[in-house]
Amino acid sequence: MQRGATGRMETTRVGGETVRAFVPHPLPPVPPLDLTGRLLQRLEQAQLAVGRLDSITTLLPGPDLFLYSYIRKEAVLSSQIEGTQSSLSDLLLFELEHAPGAPIDDVVEVASYVAAMEHGLAELRRDQPLSNRLIRAIHGQLLARGRGADKQPGCFRSSQNWIGGTRPGNAAFVPPPPDLVPECMGALERFLHAQDDGLPTLVRTALAHVQFETIHPFLDGNGRIGRLLITFLLCHAGVLQKPLLYLSLYFKQRRSEYYRLLDAVRKDGDWEAWLLFFLDGVAQTAKSAVDTAQRMTALFAADRERIQAIGRRAGSALRVHAELQRRPVATMTELAARTGLAFPTVEKSVQALAHDDLQIAREVTGRRRNRVFAYPQYLAMLNEGTETA
Repeated sequence: MQRGATGRMETTRVGGETVRAFVPHPLPPVPPLDLTGRLLQRLEQAQLAVGRLDSITTLLPGPDLFLYSYIRKEAVLSSQIEGTQSSLSDLLLFELEHAPGAPIDDVVEVASYVAAMEHGLAELRRDQPLSNRLIRAIHGQLLARGRGADKQPGCFRSSQNWIGGTRPGNAAFVPPPPDLVPECMGALERFLHAQDDGLPTLVRTALAHVQFETIHPFLDGNGRIGRLLITFLLCHAGVLQKPLLYLSLYFKQRRSEYYRLLDAVRKDGDWEAWLLFFLDGVAQTAKSAVDTAQRMTALFAADRERIQAIGRRAGSALRVHAELQRRPVATMTELAARTGLAFPTVEKSVQALAHDDLQIAREVTGRRRNRVFAYPQYLAMLNEGTETA
């Protein structure tokens, strides 16, 4: 349904030129959404897929084990959309303080994304409301270091920003003037907590994402915070027990369509087209996450069987293997500390895992000292979709 523009144009002056900024109307849309027919079918498919994803957390041998790496994969993907060239391996090496050849500014940005995500999730676990205060705190974590540290971390912007173009006058889109940002974000916060509009959680989440990106309340980091908001809303509403659904890969692979649909909402009020796109993404992403979790579990089980066949060294090798499942990149010093095994025992176990007969572990630095070992098949699984050009 095309409702016409979903906001008003506000004339403002920026840098000596007059520009027209877009101020969105408060949610929910008027007239109401038509949640019937094809849209209802897609909603049901997406809800079913998310339900399956949520249920798999009870089947995984260690859901937090999966989350550790899955969250980092999302950090890499979401940051890549903003132009970073860091890989998952770069991030894991950086967290070990061993990042040979990694683009340090890019890795710092990805690591800050992980910190922002974990801070937000920790606050939600403490039953903190998903509020503008929390959104600002998450933003503060995201831009605490790196290239965005001078872009008002943790504060709504006090100057005009724009999307596309070299200045507001030739921009593809100009968000609300800074003095209207608190009002717009206040209306969005009220919508997030509304309980009387009958909107399903997935629909509310889809609408909130567009509204946040339209307001663009920060000088930097809006895309990353907007994508985090999707997962936080689903966890806050209890749709997901664990933060396992991330749409960054889906958006990355369909970037032009994503931006086209955001524009169609703003200019024509075509919320339904955006919802079809969003719900398809939810269903596909949830199914992919279930598949990855199942393949990961099968890989670990198959490798355990192969390790058990090596004889008397199997016991210590299995303990090292278990730690590589938790952290797929590690030094031998860390493996010794985490397994409680003596360093020489860990060294022999790693050598056994790295031997041609197993190839479960591999040294990744090429150095003779301070060597770092990875679980290559597990990393390859996690790296799917994160490859940089």
